[in-house]
Amino acid sequence: MGIFDVISSIFKKKPKIAYAKSQSVDLIELKRNPYYIVASVELGNTTTKSIITATNMETGKTYIVSKHVKMTRDVRPPKKGEEVFGETLWGVKLTREAVSDMVKEVLLESLKKAGLTVDDLHFVVRSTGVTAGFASPEEVGEMIIALAQGCMKAGVPPAKMTPAMTKDQIPKPFDKYSFLDKIIFDGAVTGVLPPTGKEVVANEMEGELVTAGIKVGSKWTDVDFRNPCMSIDFGTTLAGRITNDTLPYAKVIGNLCGLAGAIADAIARGSGKIDEKTGAALDLSDVKGKPNEELAKEYAEKMHKYIIIKEVPKDVERFGTVPVDPKAAEKAGTTLIGCDVGENGSDLVKLEELGRELVEKSDIPTLLCCLDYVMSEVVRRLVKLAYEKNLINEKSAIGITGRAGITGKKPELIVEKLKTLNIWDNVEENVVFVEDGLALGASVMARCMNCLGTPKVPIGGVRGGGCILSLRRKWQKERGMIRD
Repeated sequence: MGIFDVISSIFKKKPKIAYAKSQSVDLIELKRNPYYIVASVELGNTTTKSIITATNMETGKTYIVSKHVKMTRDVRPPKKGEEVFGETLWGVKLTREAVSDMVKEVLLESLKKAGLTVDDLHFVVRSTGVTAGFASPEEVGEMIIALAQGCMKAGVPPAKMTPAMTKDQIPKPFDKYSFLDKIIFDGAVTGVLPPTGKEVVANEMEGELVTAGIKVGSKWTDVDFRNPCMSIDFGTTLAGRITNDTLPYAKVIGNLCGLAGAIADAIARGSGKIDEKTGAALDLSDVKGKPNEELAKEYAEKMHKYIIIKEVPKDVERFGTVPVDPKAAEKAGTTLIGCDVGENGSDLVKLEELGRELVEKSDIPTLLCCLDYVMSEVVRRLVKLAYEKNLINEKSAIGITGRAGITGKKPELIVEKLKTLNIWDNVEENVVFVEDGLALGASVMARCMNCLGTPKVPIGGVRGGGCILSLRRKWQKERGMIRD
């Protein structure tokens, strides 16, 4: 390398990674302008949270007003006479009453932090990521009921959890932003039709919400995250979707399932610094110090020998602990891509052992560095497989959200690893990282269900394209869904 190359490398501008951090808005601004306020209430395997979002209906930008998060392991134990309907991935038992109490608490606390009341909410969206520990659709149904009961205990009327049927039912001043007099809500969220037939993966709604959330979150960056795209949510379990670029609606051609943050949690439990059963990588987040990067890389490679990323086999009912229906997926034209450790998490204990071994040789900062290398490699392998299966191409955008995908050095490592796949000329223009993707998705879901849109800032349609309202009207007319 010559002297001019050295000087050039020193002053060369580092590529900007598109990272959409949650944007806030104050109470005065919230009361002054037409902000559509939505509460996202989610009970996950690791955290239970209520996040209040507000969308400025003039600009289409969505802000985080407040959030309250509790560890799901702190849900109260079942009381005498309460029936346990399921448990989290880590074995925390759940009853309808205990879940509803937790939901009520987090929702009211998030409102209190924001200086708002239930009356200020325009809509509430409920979701769960605890489907991995469930054995049947009935248990999932119990969870949905428990979430609804918690919201009602907090004072939320059922009308704020169901879509309006006509424009007249939309509260002022938001009725002027609704297109219910022109189109109907046909199930499409952010220009993507839901898969037809039986549910192909238990966390289908999570995949839908995070895809929508990344789309709206990306508006704070220069990345146009619309169809075709691949969303990856690294909560405790893996969720996400792959869409094509058909108009007016894209189709879901891929679904992600299996283990994600659970991988990081298992490794973190090897540290000996957190609870051996319910401890999470989040519990180590405040640790500082210089890591041994070479040792971290070495152990990340060892750990990936136990991590399986592949198309979900047709003959299984679970993959990575998550209930799946591969035959229904095939019928719907959807490819299931899964991430597992052993068989349904059977080798998570091996990752824990390697984590323990790494800490004995080095320290906690090195363990956290190892987590970054492990999870960034999971992303590379997922994207590589999707590309090999012809589910994504150079036109596709990649969006990542969730605690195990956007913290630490993961974003920059992921970008560097994706460059090795040679799919895009400029990776930075096609990859975006978004905080609170699921909560942002809840805000979009609420608006889509009530046909509340901002045509000048579209979130449906294809990358680089315009609003698809006229195409949607034509599509619905051709099917007799609406008339002139």
